[in-house]
Amino acid sequence: MKHARNFASALSKTAKTATAAALTLTLAALSGQAFANDPAPAAAATTTATAAAPAKALVPTRAEVLARGQQIAGAVCVACHGLDGNSPLPANPMIAGHPQQYIATQLALYKEGKRKNAIMQGMAANLTPDDMRALGLYYSIQKAAPKGVARDKDLADKGQKIYRGGIAQSKVPSCAGCHGGTGAGIPALYPRVAGQYPDYLLEQLQRYASGDRKNIQMQAIASRMREGEMQAVAEYMAGMRAAK
Repeated sequence: MKHARNFASALSKTAKTATAAALTLTLAALSGQAFANDPAPAAAATTTATAAAPAKALVPTRAEVLARGQQIAGAVCVACHGLDGNSPLPANPMIAGHPQQYIATQLALYKEGKRKNAIMQGMAANLTPDDMRALGLYYSIQKAAPKGVARDKDLADKGQKIYRGGIAQSKVPSCAGCHGGTGAGIPALYPRVAGQYPDYLLEQLQRYASGDRKNIQMQAIASRMREGEMQAVAEYMAGMRAAK
């Protein structure tokens, strides 16, 4: 009898375990079952998926970028470079018509401290990459009104020969190879030099030659030039007039 009771007890426990397992499987199946008259789970899933999806970043239009560039130019750049990029002061470069990428790149170099100028480094310190691109776009479409002029014809003639043909004996390449035949520059890489103030151009060549301004290519070129050759090239470039 004792054995019979033990067997009955074990059988009862087994039955309970089987029932519990079956109930668990049933609940699991029901939890994932969708009912035709109860769309709430599907709606909830849709809502959850929508909430989890990352929001798409809004891309500003060209008009908005230009407006941003003009706003910054009017607040930050106007005193030195003019609202239209045609600087009224010979000490400051004219940037109207410069390639957009070149302007943005130079601003980034100032901010990073790789190009040295106390005023410009301070001005660029709070600019974001988007601000720099906006300024580059804004100034790139401004019409250049060159104020630089060649004051010495003989010096300018000498500069023209160097600009177009280089200096073979000193291994100085022609300037036109990078800045273009009209001095308009090449986007992202080389600036517009046509109609720039001659004193500013000369100063930049001197800074490249001394290593004060960093650019491997320009440092190598300027370091091979004599002072009179730099003056001649600066004089010629000041008198150039590019289409844009």
